[in-house]
Amino acid sequence: MEKIVWNEKFNIGVEAVDKAHAGIFRMVGRLMELVEYQPDCQSACKESIKFLENYTMTHFSQEEAYMRSVEYEGYAKHKKHHDDFRDITLVSQKEYLELSDYSPTAVRRFVGVLIGWLTGHIMTEDQAITGNIETQRIYDESADTSVIANAVNQAMGDIFHLKAELVSAAYNGSSIRKGYYYRLCYDMEEGRKIQLLLAIEEQLARRGVGMMLGLASMQKPELVKDATMQIMKQFFHHMGKMFKSDVKYQLCEEGMLTRHEFREDFMTRYSGNLLFETRLGYFILCSKKW
Repeated sequence: MEKIVWNEKFNIGVEAVDKAHAGIFRMVGRLMELVEYQPDCQSACKESIKFLENYTMTHFSQEEAYMRSVEYEGYAKHKKHHDDFRDITLVSQKEYLELSDYSPTAVRRFVGVLIGWLTGHIMTEDQAITGNIETQRIYDESADTSVIANAVNQAMGDIFHLKAELVSAAYNGSSIRKGYYYRLCYDMEEGRKIQLLLAIEEQLARRGVGMMLGLASMQKPELVKDATMQIMKQFFHHMGKMFKSDVKYQLCEEGMLTRHEFREDFMTRYSGNLLFETRLGYFILCSKKW
């Protein structure tokens, strides 16, 4: 079985924080083993998830205390990420777990969401606390393709440690190899909205998520799909922080799509259609505002 292990590249250089992160990963790994080797383990999974939740909330409090102690200027926004995870993401996952009576499918989905959120959060928000990644607003708000491509490349480097090369600024909707498809819609200021259509080749997602977890490749499709969704949300947020305008936005809709649904949505006309290549596979980013 694939074992989740703590990867030292997640370390931010604060011993208490790094130890807590490693502890969370160990508990997630044990939860995965439990659901794989003991199919009728609802009661044990429920107890493990409760313990993991309490441990994570304690860690958030300790991490927030550290940020206050060093007068970290991004404290308020970082704390909001913690609050949103606790009040929105975790609540919805717990509801799904309860409705399914902690079925193996629901527990795997919980693990995927948790892995994706944690890895994306650590590689962006937490690394920024100690200055391990660049967080300066370096780009003017612009629809210029080269500006967006540079921001995508930087975000891909920070999160996956991969280079993303723009290979087409006019993606035409043609099929890529088997992949995962997502739609994210955000409410912006003054009643505006931005909608993203994302596609990531399966081998890029599997190997990208796997490398983050110390594996050559993550082989569990459902876990990869759920984890990648969480990472993509943080990818977009991290990319947005590179622009000088401080536009506020709130996620209002998210969903996984089939390839057919992706193609149908693409045909509704997106103003920006970009195709990127990494050494592990292709990544598509389409966007429109109204």
